[in-house]
Amino acid sequence: MIQTIRNAWRVPELKKKMLFTIMALLIFRLGSAIPVPYIDGQALQQYMNSQTGILGLMNAMSGSAFSMATVFALSIQPYINSSIIIQLLTVAIPALERLARDGGEEGRKKIASITRYTTVAIALLQGFGYYTLVNSYGLVNGGSLPGFWVGLVIVLSFTAGSAFLMWLGEQITEFGIGNGISIILFAGIVSRFPQMVTDSINGVNIWREVQSGNVSLEKLQATGLYNAETAQAYLNRALHPAMIPLILLGMLALVVFIVYINNAERRIPVQYAKRVVGRKMYGGQSTHIPMKVSMAGVMPIIFAQSIASLPATVCGFMGITKESPGFGGGLMKVFDTAAPFYSILYFLLIVGFSYFYSTMAFNPVEVANNLKKNGGFIPGLRPGKPTCDFLMKVLNKITMFGALYLSVIAIAPIITGNLVGYQSLAIGGTSVIIVVGVALETVKQMEAQMLMRHYKGFLE
Repeated sequence: MIQTIRNAWRVPELKKKMLFTIMALLIFRLGSAIPVPYIDGQALQQYMNSQTGILGLMNAMSGSAFSMATVFALSIQPYINSSIIIQLLTVAIPALERLARDGGEEGRKKIASITRYTTVAIALLQGFGYYTLVNSYGLVNGGSLPGFWVGLVIVLSFTAGSAFLMWLGEQITEFGIGNGISIILFAGIVSRFPQMVTDSINGVNIWREVQSGNVSLEKLQATGLYNAETAQAYLNRALHPAMIPLILLGMLALVVFIVYINNAERRIPVQYAKRVVGRKMYGGQSTHIPMKVSMAGVMPIIFAQSIASLPATVCGFMGITKESPGFGGGLMKVFDTAAPFYSILYFLLIVGFSYFYSTMAFNPVEVANNLKKNGGFIPGLRPGKPTCDFLMKVLNKITMFGALYLSVIAIAPIITGNLVGYQSLAIGGTSVIIVVGVALETVKQMEAQMLMRHYKGFLE
């Protein structure tokens, strides 16, 4: 990977794209430090640091901007949710399906425009939810200003930040390296790595304090700074010192496994028939159709996490906690990132989105028709429907294995975190999957661009 980046840096055109991407990410990190007015960011950060559930997950995805109430606190989550909604509606609504399939470049522009408007609408809803959250904890201070004006400024600030990140991601996709939205998500998670190291050290210190008897649930509540939920969340951050080497080894093994599966592919042999045109003979060569095991990449993980966390996100923005009475408190317990129901739902959503994206990325009917038109065939199969049926069968098998692979490595840290009593592992596991997946996809795009420019020596 490092060698690929060094080789790409020597290519002037790719160097400009890399510099553009770096500058865009610097703007992203700068905006992640600009606070939204009228919110007590310090008090909010102290509260968020004790959270390991859905609010902690959203904080990790935004690169700590969520806990500091900055302009980019919502990150690109509204855009991701909007993309999910529009892509599902494209399958469900015939007019949108025709627009995506037969509309060409103009159709894609219209769908992109619809996605942008939906993003702004979702950002307004999430911004209002964020305002409700901080207001319910008494963290909004507008002085003598009317409450409506204060709320309007806060909601519009969050919405503008999310809309700007959507635009910035599109600019990275067009003028930079890789998928802009994935790159921004990658940068937000990577920026949290120093904080993760600090959290691990603090977790060991909390464990030692608990063992010595200086810290307990009753003592934390007696200080008046913690209620029952936040005190228990604080104690859940306790980490046994012997677990740190095991966590590091587990993360390393997870990275190796992701890289191995991400590069795995099923190669289907294809033979082209010989044909004579004039005095020349064409065809007769053998090639193959590569079908990747992880065809959908990290998108099923990102989309499944967004959908599975939606109910708890809504409740969290409304100031509802697991200790709250009634339906809201029960919903928070069920959809907590460490709860069994959340893990099962997360698993099923990853499988579903893996099939959804695989069918979008690889169309067996189209591939079979192209082979037939160009005189190609799979040995032992007749062109046309038999070839299509065989490709569909192989695609289903590969997609199932890829979906199970994504599901297992997404759920394993959650299960391990519950067993060892350190729930932050669930957040760390999801972060590793996204970071490694985005890094591999970006490097492959760089290699493809170098190959198109005939820089063969760089790839050897």
